[in-house]
Amino acid sequence: MPSLQKVFCLLFLSLLSLSAWCQPATSNISILIVNEKLEPVDGATVKLLNNTKPIKIVVSNSNGKALFENVKAGTYAFIITYTGYKPQTTRNYNLPTESIDTIKLQQLNAVLQQVDVTAHAATIEQQKGKVIVNVDASVTNAGITVLEVLEKSPGVTVDKNGGIALQGKTGVLITIDDKPTYLSGADLNNLLSSMSSTQVSQIELIANPTARYDASGNAGIINIKTKKNKMRGFNGSFTTSVGEGVYPKNNNSLVLNYRVGKINTFFNYNVNIVQYLTDLYALRKYYDETGNLTSQLKQPSYFKGTFVNNTVKTGLDYYVGPKTTIGFVLGGTLIHRSGNNTATASWLNPAGAVDSAIFTGNNNTNRFKNGSANLNLRHTISDSQDLAADFDYLHYSISSLQDFTNHLLAPEGYTEESHSDIPTTINIASGKVDYTLKVDKNSTFEAGVKSSQSNTDNLAAYQNLVGGQWVDDNTKSNHFLYHENISAVYSSIEKKLDKVTIQAGVRYEHTGYRAHQLGNAIQKDSAFSRNYGQFFPSGYISYQADTANSFTLTASRRIDRPVFQNLNPFYFIINKYTYQTGNAYLLPQYSWNLELTHQYKQLLTTSISYSTIKNYFSQLFLADTAKGILLYSQGNVGKTYTIGLSMALNLSPTDWWSVTTQATYTYKRLKGFNGNDFTSNINQLNMSANNQFKLGKTYTAEISGFYTTKARNDVQELLYPTGQLSAGISRPVLNKKGTLRFTARDIFHTNAMEGFTSFPNATEYFIIHRDSRVYTVSFTYRFGKTYKTTKRTDGSATEEMERVGTGG
Repeated sequence: MPSLQKVFCLLFLSLLSLSAWCQPATSNISILIVNEKLEPVDGATVKLLNNTKPIKIVVSNSNGKALFENVKAGTYAFIITYTGYKPQTTRNYNLPTESIDTIKLQQLNAVLQQVDVTAHAATIEQQKGKVIVNVDASVTNAGITVLEVLEKSPGVTVDKNGGIALQGKTGVLITIDDKPTYLSGADLNNLLSSMSSTQVSQIELIANPTARYDASGNAGIINIKTKKNKMRGFNGSFTTSVGEGVYPKNNNSLVLNYRVGKINTFFNYNVNIVQYLTDLYALRKYYDETGNLTSQLKQPSYFKGTFVNNTVKTGLDYYVGPKTTIGFVLGGTLIHRSGNNTATASWLNPAGAVDSAIFTGNNNTNRFKNGSANLNLRHTISDSQDLAADFDYLHYSISSLQDFTNHLLAPEGYTEESHSDIPTTINIASGKVDYTLKVDKNSTFEAGVKSSQSNTDNLAAYQNLVGGQWVDDNTKSNHFLYHENISAVYSSIEKKLDKVTIQAGVRYEHTGYRAHQLGNAIQKDSAFSRNYGQFFPSGYISYQADTANSFTLTASRRIDRPVFQNLNPFYFIINKYTYQTGNAYLLPQYSWNLELTHQYKQLLTTSISYSTIKNYFSQLFLADTAKGILLYSQGNVGKTYTIGLSMALNLSPTDWWSVTTQATYTYKRLKGFNGNDFTSNINQLNMSANNQFKLGKTYTAEISGFYTTKARNDVQELLYPTGQLSAGISRPVLNKKGTLRFTARDIFHTNAMEGFTSFPNATEYFIIHRDSRVYTVSFTYRFGKTYKTTKRTDGSATEEMERVGTGG
């Protein structure tokens, strides 16, 4: 790795020296945006044009100022847009000699006449250190789940178990409104696959987070930002959609906001009702020690069911004084999922003839409950100092009930019946304090502390029906208690030196946990604990070569800790011949990540990245050939190295056509040990494209899709190519208060999960089809009225109120 670091440094220094030879004269310019009351407008979008061509886009700050840096001399104009106000285009200015005006916006009218802005917003934005997916900007996102939005996001792949990878790397920290979900595996998959896209405004893909963020997530952070409305007065929106695939789907959401005086309050409610299906085919082959085929197991399975997701979120921000604002947020989620699985497992001899067959039926009921509370405080100590504090409490109650029936398909076949009850309770309390100091106009210092505690109580109770009586199965039953504490402290400084911006920081995190597996009649108690602390440095160097070109080099060290489900050594039955179990000896995995990025305007972004992971998490596949059982587990198998190249392009070939494309190439080398030495290499490519078309003055159409070549997230599992094509059309209705959309997702039904797994003395081919080809009609209606107030003497508090947000 040291030689590769030198290459990065030499390349970066070369770019600096080359661009220093020919730098045109530039200057900084700003424009002031005010409303009809001559109050500064915070959050207006200002586009800088040169000969009608967009050069740069910025957003006005709390003082109404939109600042453009390093602008060449020339003739420019501005386009200003702000929700609830008429778009405004300025006259031409000759820069840098001519002064810039104050622009006064005009309201559309007293009732909010929101236009259908999604047709004009970019679906993908490239910002320093992150990629932003604007969910509503894509017509084909209507009526789908958050997991399905992630599946088509640039550089993101989802495996057959719902595991998420970013830029070819697993180990992604999923946060919602900057707060960790503290879930993983099936629980996280159930949450994201039950969460509607209508709840989300943006998804941030952050490959190299700064020290301010948690160090968790080797591949970075995916932050899901739910919708918030800060418009003054009472306003809101309602969205409903109906979809039809093999089975129907429906989701509905209501967003309300009321802001007046010192108070801003909101209420969001979402309900999804979806019937789902999964069609799985698997063929497992067993071999002896010499590699000869001994038997085969063919397992076609069909899962279907219904889930209902109710989500509510409400909160209030209150301005206490000129420099202090306090807020709270309450949230809750209730997901009820019920279904059944039918499968026939056929044992075949090496020639393919059926020796025996077992029919399996499984009825399951899962209930997911989550409650959360947040208290947040924002205080401006002085013009250069800010203090922010957040305190959170989360409660999860997750239950899973399963009834299995196995019937041998033979004249004198037997019938087995079993039952499992797996309840889980998770309680999490966390608090953090962040301090920001503006040292001077070019330097910013940040520091903070955070502490979190989680407690988990996980019971797995199995019973078998014996002689008409239910008898406890102590070979599988388990009671697992887990307590974890993570404490962190960080500091960072950012310095701007002419065209170079440098940011460096370090975060220290200490982790301590203890686990207790309670015994039963045939299993002894066992307990284990660990304490460890590590430093996690991070930073970047950014160079603005001119108004069009910038270069950024980022580096970070990160960690992935084992989640409690993967430490718990209890059995989870998938079917008669496949179990899943935890690994109490699982250690954290660590990674180093480097990335060099070049951005040309908002047009083209290219990057090269390198990462290495130690103690790499991978699935372990343990075979009991005598019983024909495979155990899925997870372990530290060794190391992985990843080299990536990515390109993102935003084009507008015509006034009516815009294109966003993204391609990420990854070379991955995985080395590990699982019964024997494994070395796997893979070249994989993930591509996505979004085409939007303006059809006259009314309609917006979209054609989008993604494709992933062969990929590998685990040492022993190879995923085959997959992809999909979707299309949609939308138009404003009801005097532009509403939007009507029609979408067709996965038109050719190509989005299958297909792959090949190598076990010790066994292999398995699998292919999974879901109800992914869905036709959806959705309708959104926006309502509200601007709130007229008289000017107060404490109006200076507006800035502080804007900065608080909702604590989400």
